[in-house]
Amino acid sequence: MIFIAEADDVGKRIDNLVAERCDMSRSAIQKLISEGFVKVNGKNITKSFVVKFGDSVEACFPEPVALCVEPENIPLDIVYEDGDLLVVNKPKGMVVHPAPGNEGHTLVNALLYHCHGSLSGINGVIRPGIVHRIDKNTSGLLVVAKNDKAHIGLARQISEHTFSREYEAVCVGKMKEERGRIEKNIARHPVYRNKMAVVSSGGRYAATNWSLIENFDGFSHICCRLETGRTHQIRVHMAYISHPLLCDDIYGAANTRFEKQNANLVMGQCLHAKVIGFVHPCTGEELYFKSPLPSYFEAVLDKLKKISGEGQ
Repeated sequence: MIFIAEADDVGKRIDNLVAERCDMSRSAIQKLISEGFVKVNGKNITKSFVVKFGDSVEACFPEPVALCVEPENIPLDIVYEDGDLLVVNKPKGMVVHPAPGNEGHTLVNALLYHCHGSLSGINGVIRPGIVHRIDKNTSGLLVVAKNDKAHIGLARQISEHTFSREYEAVCVGKMKEERGRIEKNIARHPVYRNKMAVVSSGGRYAATNWSLIENFDGFSHICCRLETGRTHQIRVHMAYISHPLLCDDIYGAANTRFEKQNANLVMGQCLHAKVIGFVHPCTGEELYFKSPLPSYFEAVLDKLKKISGEGQ
């Protein structure tokens, strides 16, 4: 990966900047730096190198090593599949790829079993085939690449913002407008490293378009269309405008009376990746997929409608 440092990148440490651009952990990037795989203006640097405007940054990723993630026979809800890719409807609660604390029973484990190991290797041994992710407690659609050609083509569409993604969510508070747009840069939280945050300078550009589906008593059912795909983007942006997602215990504190009384109804944010659309990277065919709202989401809406009706 090669890029030129822009104005927003000036003053950042090289390990932070490359980690942001690659959506990888800072420790992983630091390891690459120490092994000489990251260069600035053609020269080796240290992890604390401070980036200047116009610096040419080159990050090389070593060939994947032997995969240590084991295939697991976990049922998958496959919406579409051909020789190059597949579209999966991920259930709430399933982690996409292995990480500390979630080494097994992930979507990757299930994909390795289903695809017999035939997945793209661009994202390394821990994330084979994974072009984009959704959070553990977000349900819905994501596309998986079976080969590197498909992976590169899909990643390019995501980068160029031609890959359509629409989500439905329930957020706290009654929306006063029918629609809105949130255009705020996002970066890793400076203190709480498990969180992202809206930042006034630096970070990565992020844009979310939302529209109201239905208002309830103290809550709103909304649709969010992503122009970019930053980590936790919808959750961060909605919390920024004081409408955190229902039961989001990271960005919303999940402390309304409804959330406390219905703690077993939704575990984690009420967010569903309902629509994805893209051009098949190998055939050129336009593909569009829509996932019905899962039962937990429908149960929340039914409960909110009932409470709103009783309050009238």
